Amino acid sequence: MDPGKLKVLKYAENVGNFLAYLFHIIFLFLIGVAILYAATLESFHMMGKGTFTINDILLLFIYLELIAMVGIYFTTHRMPVNFLIYVVITALTRHMIGTLGMSHDAAHAEPTLSFLIIPAAILVLSIAVMVNKFGRSHLVEQPRLKAYELEEGSKPDTRKHADHLAPVPGESVFPPVPKK
Repeated sequence: MDPGKLKVLKYAENVGNFLAYLFHIIFLFLIGVAILYAATLESFHMMGKGTFTINDILLLFIYLELIAMVGIYFTTHRMPVNFLIYVVITALTRHMIGTLGMSHDAAHAEPTLSFLIIPAAILVLSIAVMVNKFGRSHLVEQPRLKAYELEEGSKPDTRKHADHLAPVPGESVFPPVPKK
């Protein structure tokens, strides 16, 4: 490939990577602020009622998991899919408790299909978490470096696990500047 075209390609890729990174950071920050705001409003609402129900506490756990997910993305630059599944499991549990009710009458209520569907969905999601954890630890395929990113005489990284994708302290998260 022509060296001039290669230089333009590298520059365009670096600019695109930087803009994508900036977009992620700005919107994750806004999402984090929105989650904190919603959790604060909900906490004040609960304190205003003077009582806490299990549904209220589970809602706070959902907010906590969402904040943890945003925090993990900021530190590792990877979206933790398992946290999304945890949020759904907590939301289903909250819905199930709300459907069953916390009164003594719920024990004598007629069973409906939701008594089976919601726990089955929670079981399927729990299995999905286990499969995802197994897949990440045993089946991760590493991204291959493009030909122009390899230094002369070097070989692509062939490690099987994703440990090397975590940011190194003191290292820039931006793409490296091409060497001349």
